Amino acid sequence: MKDKRVYKLHAEVCKALAHPLRIEVVDLLQKGELCFSDMLEETGGLKSNLSQHLTIMVNSGILKVKKDSRCNYYRLSSSKVAKACSLMREVLIENLKKQQELHKQLLK
Repeated sequence: MKDKRVYKLHAEVCKALAHPLRIEVVDLLQKGELCFSDMLEETGGLKSNLSQHLTIMVNSGILKVKKDSRCNYYRLSSSKVAKACSLMREVLIENLKKQQELHKQLLK
């Protein structure tokens, strides 16, 4: 690809997902939008910490936010975000299985 800007943008989206709490948020939101307080309860984190992570995800285009008088509601910007995370988890699981097989072979 001649225009390398797409790689930079791609890396920025990946960087925005590069935290366990953010991946957990994607997992929670794949079923539908949630209020901030519900996500806070589900994740068991600190309010300020979750807020910072959600801001990063909104700014990177991973999440959309809808504000009303009671709560900020967050949702995935696209179902493809959850699919991408699911695919990466499959790669992780495959790699772990290969490592386990190698470990078993080494112990023989």
